[in-house]
Amino acid sequence: MKIVIPGGTGQVGTVLTRALTAVGHEVVVLTRRPAGPGEVHWDGMTAGPWTGVIDGSDVVINLAGRSVNCRYTPARLRAMMDSRVFSTRVVGEAIGAAEHPPRVWLQMSTATVYAHRFDAPNDEDTGVIGGAEATVPGYWSYSVDIARAWEREQEQAATPHTRKVALRTAMVMSPDRGGVFDVLSWMARLGLGGPVAGGAQYVSWIHDHDFVRAVEFLADRDDLAGPVNLAAPEPLPQRAFMSALRAAWRVPVGLPAARWMAEVGAFVLRSDTELLLKSRRVTPGRLLEAGFAFGYPAWPEAAGDLARRRRDGRRDTSGPARASTR
Repeated sequence: MKIVIPGGTGQVGTVLTRALTAVGHEVVVLTRRPAGPGEVHWDGMTAGPWTGVIDGSDVVINLAGRSVNCRYTPARLRAMMDSRVFSTRVVGEAIGAAEHPPRVWLQMSTATVYAHRFDAPNDEDTGVIGGAEATVPGYWSYSVDIARAWEREQEQAATPHTRKVALRTAMVMSPDRGGVFDVLSWMARLGLGGPVAGGAQYVSWIHDHDFVRAVEFLADRDDLAGPVNLAAPEPLPQRAFMSALRAAWRVPVGLPAARWMAEVGAFVLRSDTELLLKSRRVTPGRLLEAGFAFGYPAWPEAAGDLARRRRDGRRDTSGPARASTR
């Protein structure tokens, strides 16, 4: 198949590209800074010669959007919104104008669209969309606004001959340098991998192999459209999540961190505490109902596999991910 991946040079795009290429698919990556074979220039905002690679393709997987791994200033939040909305809009226009449009458009979204909660899991049917929680910082609602606007652009795109799926994706765990597993592992190995602010907040995640398999599954299933949660079926509290990660690295102790310490740590890492403190209890209801079988449903086994691959230098990769996701 010919698969086009706008914004495919970040961690998730690298995971997908190497896996899909390895099994014989033709993969074209749209990027602002093409640097190798199979990469085509686009600006993520306007039509151009790049639209020709979408015409005649089989699958489009749009990952474009400014990284959320940063301090949440008003300017950066606006850039997150604009990069997602404008890139999704122009991808939809290219698909709609294609003489031979792709049969499916898989659009990246985020599990952050769901509410910060502890009482019950969020699946696609019964999950609570966030933005109205009274007990969280007000700016957290903007992350939900971004996710909803992202999905709305895909929903409203005029692509009558192309099935559309919104990938509400949890943290994708791979052993690549610079990814979320790498950062969390670094903290654990330094003895900093204890509970944060009590550690009751839920962590949703997905193993990189299951992420790739789920994308392939959704590309093949003509009966599935709309939002789909890409998350392992067993989210767990942050304290248990980090305990299992420490065990995978054979680190016996992890220092706990109070909320103010998380603020300091996030500042040092140039990230934001929402990534550490929001309770994302997300489950893959539609995938499980459709018969998808997770290879790594539980975090201890997944963490053990990822740590082994990192120690052995096996990332199933041809090169490291770049920092940008555009």
